[in-house]
Amino acid sequence: MTITYRSYLRLPELLDVQSPLSGVHDELLFITIHQASELWMKLCLHELGEARRRIAADDVAPALKMMARVSRIQAQLIQSWEVLATMTPADYAAMRGKLGSSSGFQSDQYRSLEFVMGNRNPAMVDVFDEDDVRARLSDELARPSLYDEALRLLARRGLPIPADRLERDFAQSVPPSPDVEACWATIYGHPNDHWDLYALAEKLVDLEYHVQLWRFGHLKTVERVIGFKTGTGGTAGVPYLARVVEQRFFPELLNVRTSL
Repeated sequence: MTITYRSYLRLPELLDVQSPLSGVHDELLFITIHQASELWMKLCLHELGEARRRIAADDVAPALKMMARVSRIQAQLIQSWEVLATMTPADYAAMRGKLGSSSGFQSDQYRSLEFVMGNRNPAMVDVFDEDDVRARLSDELARPSLYDEALRLLARRGLPIPADRLERDFAQSVPPSPDVEACWATIYGHPNDHWDLYALAEKLVDLEYHVQLWRFGHLKTVERVIGFKTGTGGTAGVPYLARVVEQRFFPELLNVRTSL
């Protein structure tokens, strides 16, 4: 069988899964943005999962490339809010009734990304009804995050990362550690002595920076389109998203900038 562009990319199947329910013109936009975002998130998980494995194996250089790629993907995700924001409140209201209780809050890939990067809350697993999704998220919670592996790498390089950050219940988020911040300060104070760790720190900051821009874009798009209505999934909408923007992934890497 000859492989063509259409067959290799399975375009007939791909282009057949946009199925508007309302007959409203803008529903295709709404579906396309969210499906495309899920594809980008799938690629982010693919790249960050391998980057984490490489860091755990002391193979830092390829991990840096993968993390840089994710930051570029995040830029695409951020830009998608600009497209979705062309939907007016009237456009959305005309189709909203067909969404039922579906919500971006129920994106298991987004939750996986939060978990991989280190923002962990076991209660979020209970949002999902599907056994396979719950099992996959629970498995992720049991593993060290990308940031946990970065700290383990620093410890292997001789930096005094506290023992309670190296072996712990990885399902739980932990408060910022002054001792971890001091290790990052050593790296930032002597970048030529720790060049790959310095580059790794900046790639982590890039990831957090872009996630926060994505979160803020989400907040402002929702505010623009539905105002302060409750979200379709039952969240508080804009107030909930504003609280999410406050959450940080790598607090020591941000805090250390004040002391440099």
